[in-house]
Amino acid sequence: MFDLPTLLTFTAAAFALAITPGPDMLLVMTRSVAQGRAAGLITLAGITVGCYGHALVAGFSLSGVLLIAPTMFEIVRWAGAAYLLFLGIQAFRGAGGFQPPRPDAPRLPLWALFRQGLMTNLLNPKVALFFLALFPQFMRPNPDTAVWQALVLAGVLSFAGGVVNGGIALVAGRLGEWLAARPGFVRWQNRLLGGVFAAMALRLAFDKR
Repeated sequence: MFDLPTLLTFTAAAFALAITPGPDMLLVMTRSVAQGRAAGLITLAGITVGCYGHALVAGFSLSGVLLIAPTMFEIVRWAGAAYLLFLGIQAFRGAGGFQPPRPDAPRLPLWALFRQGLMTNLLNPKVALFFLALFPQFMRPNPDTAVWQALVLAGVLSFAGGVVNGGIALVAGRLGEWLAARPGFVRWQNRLLGGVFAAMALRLAFDKR
């Protein structure tokens, strides 16, 4: 389904995205600081399930686009490239930058934590657009396997996010203080993410597969 270089490239991109402070990291960190490690891990589980939901939507959407009209797929491809470039510029500028979590955040039951992570992810249209923009450049143009390809890529993203954000859930308090004391590190992380998004936009725009 995927060759090794494609998987390695996607895995590197997934970890580059995972280590950059963003909404998922902030939510996991906030809940871990407020309620402990279990709360952070439950929140992360909800986020992960939400990612698979977006992957299914992306897989079926790309499958239909590939099957019905290659021209429509070209529209999706260029729109995705433009969106990734926009995200890159926003990240490089530090728009919506990382803010340290508040330890006085309200406490929630475990099921509510899972639901919050799930719904925050599922109901975010930017996440859906991101999946549609990111996946086409790594997927083979085969409508019959588009959904399975999307699920495999979602698994890689979830693994990277689980390693990074799972670690954050275990050391959230100290990490939050460390990031708050080092705004320069956060700025460079935003620039790294901006570069990753820009590179993906260029690859998506000029990859003729």
